[in-house]
Amino acid sequence: MTDPAQSLHPSLARELTWWALVFPAALLTALITRSIYWLDWIHVLSGALWTGADLFMGFVLGPVLRRLQPATRTAVIAYLVPRTLLYFPMVALTAGTAGWFLAVKRGLLVSGNPLRPWAILALATVLLMTLIGLGVLLPNSVRIWQELRRTEPDRSRIVRLNGVNIRLAGLQALMQVSMFFLMVHLTIGS
Repeated sequence: MTDPAQSLHPSLARELTWWALVFPAALLTALITRSIYWLDWIHVLSGALWTGADLFMGFVLGPVLRRLQPATRTAVIAYLVPRTLLYFPMVALTAGTAGWFLAVKRGLLVSGNPLRPWAILALATVLLMTLIGLGVLLPNSVRIWQELRRTEPDRSRIVRLNGVNIRLAGLQALMQVSMFFLMVHLTIGS
């Protein structure tokens, strides 16, 4: 009998969410055309999708996974991990990069701007979320995927690593909600 986790993932390349590359392409287009409208649009869209996905992962999927049997939990993780490997970095990096360019274009980082401390706080928060995402979440996801590819995957390792990712996704979601307050403050104040 084959392991359901093994049968779900014949190839990582076929499972990645390649359409997520639209986000950095749209960001690049906005930067090349120097369109504040499109830069703002891609910033808000990628930020909303990043936040929504983190809220879902941390507060909906996490509790559901905890109630599943280990074999079923592993099968769900095996299906989910490759689909998030490209998606999360693309929306996160696009949102953060677009936010940086918007802050620069709107003069929010200029010395003497009364909103500068808020802009720096927002950028620091994004930097922290990016470090968590690229430094912990992404490597854990790769470890999970590699473990799933083994002949005898260690389910407890998969569940443990995914549990860390789910909790960190919830933490990031809370940080992103705080970012909304910062963004509203920056928008109203500018």
